[in-house]
Amino acid sequence: MQTFKTKIMGVVNANEDSFFYKSRFQDKSAIEHIEKLINDGADIIDLGGVSSRPGSEAVSVEEELRRLKPILDLIYQQKLFEKATFSLDSYEPEVLRYALDCGFKIVNDITGLANDEVCKVSAEYNAQVVIMHMQSNPQDMQLNPTYEDVVKEVDSFFKQRVEKAKSFGIDDIVLDVGIGFGKNLEHNLLLLKNLEYFKHFGYELLIGASRKSMIDMVVSSTIEERLPGTLAIHSESITNGASIIRCHDVKEHYQAIKVQEAIKNINS
Repeated sequence: MQTFKTKIMGVVNANEDSFFYKSRFQDKSAIEHIEKLINDGADIIDLGGVSSRPGSEAVSVEEELRRLKPILDLIYQQKLFEKATFSLDSYEPEVLRYALDCGFKIVNDITGLANDEVCKVSAEYNAQVVIMHMQSNPQDMQLNPTYEDVVKEVDSFFKQRVEKAKSFGIDDIVLDVGIGFGKNLEHNLLLLKNLEYFKHFGYELLIGASRKSMIDMVVSSTIEERLPGTLAIHSESITNGASIIRCHDVKEHYQAIKVQEAIKNINS
């Protein structure tokens, strides 16, 4: 089975609603933070203009583009896309097109290619696409999410959306089980424990559990106190087959991953 190099995806939010305040930036400060994340070891920068935390409110396409355009323009002008791979966390075709014109290479779609127009834009630019599973939507996804078998249901969703992606000519695919997106603690833990199961698709697996509330459900902790739990989840995820780790704390993840790789690669 194919193995993939572990990559760190650093999070940058261009809004005032994302659950972790230290990931929120605007205009020039966003560029400074992006450069820091790259220096800290980020392979990928994931930029988003709309929060997808539980209970977050949707915004118009115009508002999303208004938040992102100054940052996208600076990334393009400074050719930062030559220093790292850039991903846009969005499911709006117009916004995605603007980012792809600015040197972005990845479409990170939390709706898992629900919109045919996102498929068309992604195929047109030959972008890599992250298909994420989410039950319901950010406004109500955490209101008593239920599954008969969460692993099998997420697997079935991936099968359907991979087929859809291929029908539009999209071949470069990443799968994300969507930790915290319409799942309770048990669902999240089962998906993490059985992550290797999803390797049968042959695609890279992305995990993003950075500072999420599931950590607080295991050990009572504020968002600011959840870095150790984050590192534990992401380290276990790599062991179980993940190759892209989406996180806020790039420097700490870089060190943890390098140490983990050194242990794994030492000759016995």
